[in-house]
Amino acid sequence: MTLRLGLPSKGRLMEDAFAWFAARGIPLSRDGGERTYAARAGWEGLEPVLLSAGEIPRDLASGRLHLGVTGSDLVRERVAGWERRLEALAPMGFGAADVVIAVPDFWVDVRTLDDLDAACAAFRQAHGRRLRIATKYHRLVRDFLRAHGVADYLLVDSQGATEGTVKAEAAEAVADITSTGETLRANGLRVLDDGVIHRSEATLFRSRTAGWGRAERAALDRLLERVGGQTIPAAGG
Repeated sequence: MTLRLGLPSKGRLMEDAFAWFAARGIPLSRDGGERTYAARAGWEGLEPVLLSAGEIPRDLASGRLHLGVTGSDLVRERVAGWERRLEALAPMGFGAADVVIAVPDFWVDVRTLDDLDAACAAFRQAHGRRLRIATKYHRLVRDFLRAHGVADYLLVDSQGATEGTVKAEAAEAVADITSTGETLRANGLRVLDDGVIHRSEATLFRSRTAGWGRAERAALDRLLERVGGQTIPAAGG
């Protein structure tokens, strides 16, 4: 019996994930050179799988992985109704960043979401089109704005340098992820006072849809004794 554990395949996230498990007595290593996507674990019954951080939520939701390390922002964005298909077991203390809504700093009268809603209505009246918000977090942003009563906007997709879309006149505002806010400020943008959509960090997730027989549950309980987090009940998903 083997638990498949999805891990970020490169960069700081991979290094921090390896270090987090190693500090808890579960050594992980890349199996081969830096260009390989194979890994191994010094823990019986654990099979690490290297994937892009964006692929891990999908494979957890489908049940191809038992466990996975990825950003909580990516889970919420890429897995509809994620609580029914995944479970957060343990925050890992790295990869912290906020998904935020930011507007041009010269919009001195737009400080809150209520102000943004008013600005959207005024923009449409003045220009005959909706105010554009550039983002790669369509689900997170749409749900957040709906919950706060903001209307008359248009989400435009940005998979690159979202902070530059306002200067490029591709959008009037942005919803992006930031750790320090420095890049937003450098591009003349300011986070709304109540504009934090989600505070993200790397998290160990469990798939509710993967095969969880008695042996898999026992292996998970043994793993969680080392890393912390909650154990799953004997019955249920």
